[in-house]
Amino acid sequence: MQKFAKNPAVSFGDINLSEEQIRGNHNPGAGGWPTVKYFNKQTGYDGQKYEQKTSDRICEELGKDEFMEAFVMEQGGTSLCNVASKEGCSEKEQAYVEKMKTKDADAIKQQLTRLKGMGVDKMNSDLKMWLNQRVSILNQLDSGADKSEL
Repeated sequence: MQKFAKNPAVSFGDINLSEEQIRGNHNPGAGGWPTVKYFNKQTGYDGQKYEQKTSDRICEELGKDEFMEAFVMEQGGTSLCNVASKEGCSEKEQAYVEKMKTKDADAIKQQLTRLKGMGVDKMNSDLKMWLNQRVSILNQLDSGADKSEL
């Protein structure tokens, strides 16, 4: 997805099993093709299989931008929102950026720690996505972005 091309928190990979063999506990093709898995700190090297949201075939479901973007943001713990340019930011994210850019580095770090400590396993997908969006914004602010440019 082009929208995530410059996002360092997101990488995409494609494996052709006729040319590359998979080792470990991956079980590609189980349940049909394509097999879509994601890998993050929580899943480790084994990854986790994509859980469908609709009754459409997986290729049709993830072929729709809104499903693919939501999947990447939710499981990647990231956002399309660029804090410096406000490009890709929803109104809700823009308001959060405005609120947090006035805070000092300690307040941003405190908020990051608080949000990262929340148990996302029991959250519905909308709440989990909003948490991830805020973490992404705070990470950008914490990375030394010049607040005068914001």
